[in-house]
Parts: sequence; C-alpha cells; structure tokens
Amino acid sequence: MITGRRKEKYVAEITSGTHTFVADIAQKYGGTDLGPDPHEIFEASLAACTIITVQMYADRKEWKLESTDVKISIDKEGPQSHLLREITFKGDLNEEQITKLMEIANKCPIHKLMTSEISISTVLVTSS
Repeated sequence: MITGRRKEKYVAEITSGTHTFVADIAQKYGGTDLGPDPHEIFEASLAACTIITVQMYADRKEWKLESTDVKISIDKEGPQSHLLREITFKGDLNEEQITKLMEIANKCPIHKLMTSEISISTVLVTSS
C-alpha cells in the first residue's frame, strides 16, 4: 500500500513500506522542486519495471546483459496520451536475444497495468 500526505505547500510525502520519498512540482509552478513531479514518478515506474523485468529474464537465461537504459517521455496531443519508451541494452547479446528482451519489456507488470482498462474509486475517509 502506498500512502501520501501533504508535507508543505505542494510537497507530498509518499510512504511505501519502509521507504519514504517526496513528490513536488517545479518552482516555476509554485513548488519547491524537492522531488520529482507526479508525471515523472509515473514515467519512472515504467522505466524501473522495464529494467528489472528484462534483467530478471536475462539472469534466468544466463545472458550477458550488463545494463539496460530506459528513457520515457509523454506526448500529450488532444485527448490521448502517448508514452515513448526508448530502450538500450548493453552487453554481449545477439539479435535474437535483443528481440526477446524487447518482447519481455512489453510484459513488465507496470506496462501491463498502464495498457489495461483501469478504473479508480475515490472515497472520503473522515477522521474522528
């Protein structure tokens, strides 16, 4: 479970298990830029999941994947948003392995979540 609370002006303190980090917005929008903005966290989730998923697969296959670099950008045109994920694999890999790793990248859990039909329920919780 992820929890968040307002820490100051536009800073949100996010807690996940034993980890805590902050989200904020840029100074030009009135924030203090103490952490990534929510869009950057969204993009980072896809990048991190992609890296971890392909590395786990390569490890199981004992492939020589040294590192994976992922760059995510959001293009918002009209009512639809488009994510561009650029992946670079470093290591001693052949074309067949690279093709398979690209296929595996599309199977990372965050990719599946982002491309699924999602509904969000919001409820007000009052304190006593």
